[in-house]
Amino acid sequence: MTNQPVRLIIAEDDYLVNEEIKRSLKAFNYEIVGEASNGEEALMMTCDLKPDVVLMDVKMPKLDGIEASRLIQKKCPTPIVILTSYESSDLLEQASGAGVGAYLTKPPKAEEVNRAIIIAMARHRDLMEIRELYNDLKEALSKIKTLAGIIPICMHCKNIRDDKGYWNEVSKFITEHSEAEFSHSICEQCLEKYYPGIAAEVKAEMKK
Repeated sequence: MTNQPVRLIIAEDDYLVNEEIKRSLKAFNYEIVGEASNGEEALMMTCDLKPDVVLMDVKMPKLDGIEASRLIQKKCPTPIVILTSYESSDLLEQASGAGVGAYLTKPPKAEEVNRAIIIAMARHRDLMEIRELYNDLKEALSKIKTLAGIIPICMHCKNIRDDKGYWNEVSKFITEHSEAEFSHSICEQCLEKYYPGIAAEVKAEMKK
């Protein structure tokens, strides 16, 4: 942990459980910036207060913890620790799908709360990095143009026919359908054909 306290929102509709969690956090460097009694409040508080972590109860009025977590990750991505009275593989799968980073069974112990918060923050950080890499890759792929299939090319002038039936110079066609760029040069055969007077001198310079 850094010297700055980790800012928390506790979303728990049971007063006694909420107070127990608050007591367990006193030994650590946490700052409780909000307390929500239902899922809708948790969603609004998280987007408004931008906490570092949300401790989210599963069963709450108006909006349950799983759906609230899903909406938080969609609107204002934040590390979330789910609090539940029971543990099941189905619940854990739903929580993971909603973007939850860790879970705790009630009543949570102080060390368990601290450990779950650290895990949730680490997993969220990894998820954000992966999402950023994915977006960068998606953007890069959207810029890539490829040429594929049979391309009609004139046997005499070497112009290429596009899919609209128009004939284009090779350089224009390739530029529009790929990421390639052209720089003008001249081959040795054309050099001798069009510039016979300086061909030998130019080829000698190219070999230096």
